Amino acid sequence: MALLNFRREAETPTNGTLTAFLDGFSMEVMPRTAEKVEDFRALLPAGTRVYVAHIEGTPIEEMVATAKRLREEGFEPMPHFPARIIRDALQLRDWVARYKGEAGVKQALLLGGGVKTPVGDLDNAMQLVETGAFAGFERLHFAGHPEGNRDIDSDGTDKIVMQALKLKQKFADTTDADTAIVTQFAFEGGPIIDWVNRLAAEGIKMPVHIGIAGPAKLQTLLKFAISCGVGPSLKVLQKRAKDVTKLLTPFEPTELLMELAKHKAKHPDFGIEAVHFFPLGGIKTNATWIAEKTKG
Repeated sequence: MALLNFRREAETPTNGTLTAFLDGFSMEVMPRTAEKVEDFRALLPAGTRVYVAHIEGTPIEEMVATAKRLREEGFEPMPHFPARIIRDALQLRDWVARYKGEAGVKQALLLGGGVKTPVGDLDNAMQLVETGAFAGFERLHFAGHPEGNRDIDSDGTDKIVMQALKLKQKFADTTDADTAIVTQFAFEGGPIIDWVNRLAAEGIKMPVHIGIAGPAKLQTLLKFAISCGVGPSLKVLQKRAKDVTKLLTPFEPTELLMELAKHKAKHPDFGIEAVHFFPLGGIKTNATWIAEKTKG
């Protein structure tokens, strides 16, 4: 029996706007964080897409077991495939076969990955696509960076990243799979809105699943934001850190999400299609927060 109530009734206009924006949200887990959850059915709506992040060094057996568990509990597992930790097309096909055979996986996030030196022949998401290993998948997502990615564009621009997204759009135009861009998290609405609008102007039509850091202690968010290369919006956290009265209060993404939700409500064609949560303060904490924000 679920612990959380996901009924959506008797909402105020503000809550209704946020509820609509959060409909169809996804969440990210790792095998070690998933182990701490006794039963995902007590936390998330049935059918929720759950990304399984593949950190370098995590055995494929643990990844597949996590995806299998999520499938058995009624969720849609979407494992990461980081190109730079995969030796070659042969190993990639083996991983895909395991996921499909043991966990019924039919969705995947394809990305280069945060490793600087590839372990083998593969270096980026399009090389993964070109192997043909994902033929027949229902949904393929690619990584996006609203504030750029200095590991790729060391000069601080987004020239290379934008060129890569245009190549992925060409693939999206020809594949039968549903495609989307899922992004790194950021903390400021204006730059996110500008970036999504720029994608449209550049001819990149794939919908955006915007990355949002779930509620967490400020120190935790700062640590992850720095390690993940969050850009200028980091100043939102740094400003809050100067107020000692807020240091022990969990930082919540309510204000950011409301800004994006209101913009989407005013501009229905705006490119954000869904919200993807990084539960940096814990899966249960994030799920509880969502339930509270979307209840009647």
